[in-house]
Order: sequence, then C-alpha cells, then structure tokens
Amino acid sequence: MRYLTRNLFLTCAGILTACLVLVGCSAPQVTQSAILVRITADGSTGEISVPAGSTAQDALDAAGVSFENPDRSDPPLYTVLENGSEITIVRVTEEFNVEEVVIPFEKQIVRNESLPEGETRLIQPGVNGLHEVTIRRVFEDNVEVSAGQVKTVIIREPVPEIVMVGSQVPFQQVDITGRLAYLSAGNAWVIENNTGNRRPVITTGDLDGQVFKLSPDREWLLFTRRSEELGQINTLWAAKIVGDDEILIDLQARNIIHFADWVPNSTLRVAYSTVEPRETAPGWQANNDLQFVSFSTSGWVAKPGMVLDSNAGGIYGWWGMSFSFAPDGLRLAYARPDGIGVIDLREDLDAFLRPILDIQAYNTKSDWAWVPGLSWSPTGNILFSVNHAAAAGAASPEESPNFDLTAVPLEGGSPIHLVAGTGMFAYPVPSPIEVRESGELAYQIAFLQAFFPTQSDTSRYRLVVMDRDGSNHRLLFPGEGQPGIEPQAVLWSPDVAQGASGYWIAFLYQGNLWLVDSASGASFQLSGDGLIDRLDWR
Repeated sequence: MRYLTRNLFLTCAGILTACLVLVGCSAPQVTQSAILVRITADGSTGEISVPAGSTAQDALDAAGVSFENPDRSDPPLYTVLENGSEITIVRVTEEFNVEEVVIPFEKQIVRNESLPEGETRLIQPGVNGLHEVTIRRVFEDNVEVSAGQVKTVIIREPVPEIVMVGSQVPFQQVDITGRLAYLSAGNAWVIENNTGNRRPVITTGDLDGQVFKLSPDREWLLFTRRSEELGQINTLWAAKIVGDDEILIDLQARNIIHFADWVPNSTLRVAYSTVEPRETAPGWQANNDLQFVSFSTSGWVAKPGMVLDSNAGGIYGWWGMSFSFAPDGLRLAYARPDGIGVIDLREDLDAFLRPILDIQAYNTKSDWAWVPGLSWSPTGNILFSVNHAAAAGAASPEESPNFDLTAVPLEGGSPIHLVAGTGMFAYPVPSPIEVRESGELAYQIAFLQAFFPTQSDTSRYRLVVMDRDGSNHRLLFPGEGQPGIEPQAVLWSPDVAQGASGYWIAFLYQGNLWLVDSASGASFQLSGDGLIDRLDWR
C-alpha cells in the first residue's frame, strides 16, 4: 500500500513536470476581463458589463437598446470602450409639413402718352400667387432643434396689377379720316377724327405684333397674342372695337408669323398662314400654307378651309412666304425669297402658285431670309415689289447688294424697273386713287430709300413718294442730317383730311407715331414714349 502510494506520487510528479515543460514551450495566455459601461437612452440610465474591447454598438446590442438612423450616439458606434465609459443615445425624429403661402402681386405703373396727364386706367387687376412650401422639422428627444424649407412648388403665379398713368405731351393735334390703330406696350389703341382722340381697345398686354389688322369696315381688329403653352408661339384673335358689347374671339389658329388678314368683300372671314415652332433659330419652320376661317359674333368659329397645302416654299422656304389680297378679294399675291406670283381664288380649292416674276434669292449668311415687300395697285392690275438685281464683281449672284423697285403688270407686258438702288426693304405702297381734273385715275407710290443702298440690310431709310410711273420723286422724311427710319411698310390715310393738302402717311420713327402730309411734306410727331410697335389705318 505504501509502495503504491509512493509510485502514484512519483507518477503525478512526472506528469506535472511534463505539463510545466509544455507550458513553458507555448505562447502565454491572457485571460479576457469585463468592463462596466453606463448607457443613457430614452430618459433612463443603466449599467452593463461587457467584455473588454467591445464597441459602443456591442454594448447597445448587449443591453438591448435599439439604434436607427437618424438617431445620434455619443460616442459614435464604432468607438472601442474602456471601463467606466458612458454612452448617450439621442433619439432624432423628423416631420415634413406642407404649407400654402401667398405670393403678393406686384404693382406696375406704365406711363402712356395716349392718356391725358394724371389720368389713370387699370389695365390689369392684380392676383396673388400661391406656392406650397415643404418644411422639415427635426426633433432630438422630442425637443425641436431645427426647421427649414426643403421644397417649394409654385401652384399659381402672381399676376401683377398694371396701372396706366397718363403723361400726354401736348403734341400738335391734327384731323384724320378713318380709324388709325396702333400697338403700344402689348395693348391696342385707336385714334379717330383727331389725333388727340385716343382710346384703348385691347388691354391684355400680351399682343406680340406679328398680326395687327383692322377689318375693311373698321369695326374689328385681327391680332396675335403671345402663348404660354409649351411648343406654341402665339394665337390668333379677333375683337370688335366699336359699340358697347365687348367681343373677343379666339379663332383657334396657332403659330402665325408672316400673314393673317381679313378677306376683302366678305363678312367675318380671315385668311392666315402658319409655321411649326422650332428650338433653333429663327424659332420656326414655315408651312407656307394658306387657310381660311369664318366666325360669328356669338363666338362660333368654323373649321378652317385649306386653300394652299403646306409646301417647301422654294429657296430658303424655311423662313416663310407672305401674302397680300387684291382689292377685289378674289386673288392673292404671294412673295417668297425666290419670286412673286398670284393665287386666283376663283379656281378650285386646290389653288396653285402662278409665278409672275422670278427673283434671285439673296444669301443673308444668317438665320433670316429676305422676302421682297409686295403690294397691289388700287386698280388691281399691277404688283409693286423689289427685285434683286445682278452686280458686277459679286462673289455669286445670291450675294449681290443691288435691289430695285419694280412694277409687274398683270395684264401683259414685262416688269418695269421704276427705281434703281432702293435697298432690299423699300416696301412700295400705293396711295388711294386720286381722280384728276382730266378724269385720269392717278395714284402715288410711297417707298423707302436706303441711305447706303449696297448695305441695305443694316442701313436706315428715307421716306420718298413718286407718281405711279416712277416720275416726280420727292423726299418727305427725315430732314437733312436726321437719323433715318427703320424698315417698314408705311400707311396711307383712307381720305384727305380737313386741313391737309394731301393724303397723310403714317409711319413709326424711333418707336413713335408720326404723320407726314404727302403733298406739303409737313410732318407731325404724335407720341413720345417710344413704345409703339405696329400700325394699321382704314
């Protein structure tokens, strides 16, 4: 028994010795210890024991404390903790509130010389706008710490109040015949009997001036208005401008740039040509079509009738054709960059273009095309226009700087070159017929003469009149040493007014309305604010 005990002791001692040897040959082992961490969250504080080396996220997970964005942890979740570390969790919540906020309208004052000094007119009533504002509110532990706008959406744009204030300068007043209409600052006005007698007829403030035509009976105005719709340039309207009843009719025609006019010798019938809007210059592609539409005073508008289908329009036809009615209303003259011609409406509805003068197209080297001005004689048997003449030394015929005023007989005979070197924007316009003592039916031609004929695309012009055969040239305006007028087709008065020795000619000069007596040459300025864009006179 003693022997066994001794042997057992020796055996255990050997095993212990062997273990110590093995331990001495291996890496030392570190015993992991716990640390104590304090956590504050949701209004309470507690302690938890976690292994050393734990992160803040580990401590929260061990304590069963949730953490979600946009909650905030101090220190951050990735921080390795020490014994006695404290973790504070801040609960962050967000609220999004949508509020409607009124946008006050602005008040605009427009001074206009068409009204007597001190007189006011409300042109457009103001309307407040409205927008939606989204506000983000941030709370930390149920206490609001910040608020700010994160989104704004316009629901309704404000409409400014426009008040017109009279500032009429006492320009000399003269008598006129017929009705003279003019476009000023997007509104239409008319003058009757005397140049001091003016009244507004369209006060929407959005007339764009592409079309501005009085009807033959002087009771209606045809005009275009700017459009706010995407992909639409403007819209065509008719308004009755006499009588107590205000009638404003949308003719359901869109994108009118080059032509719209009343059909002569008809009742409430209009012709027009359209374009297709484009984002590239000049902003459209011409259809070169011709459509007719009728309407009634009740607002009924007929379906348009297509007289001329869309077509290429010849050389540089992308710019567009222009048209002009003959006095009888049965024919239209057309002008395009490469020629002029006639459409006879007495033919079937598939009207054809009958060229009467081929014109060498002019290369502007720009995003516009030259189209010759065109007008009928009051007798309806001659067309007056401008021809592009050849020039020696020009790089190409298209680049010739020469332009001549030309008469084209429609009843046989060759074109007659009346005036050489007028410039491209001569815009010949015949006067009404004058019955001479001999019984001759005579008339004059008003036209523009370029200061610099070989640079007529940028030149200013003089106003000249001559007899219908090209004789008896007389310079009317401006006076010696004065700036020239911008290219435009001037307007003859319908009759000779009392106190005038000849027909009045109306035109724009530096944005103002002027009259000149075609016989005496006396000129009169009728406005001074420089806001007038278009004229018409019937």
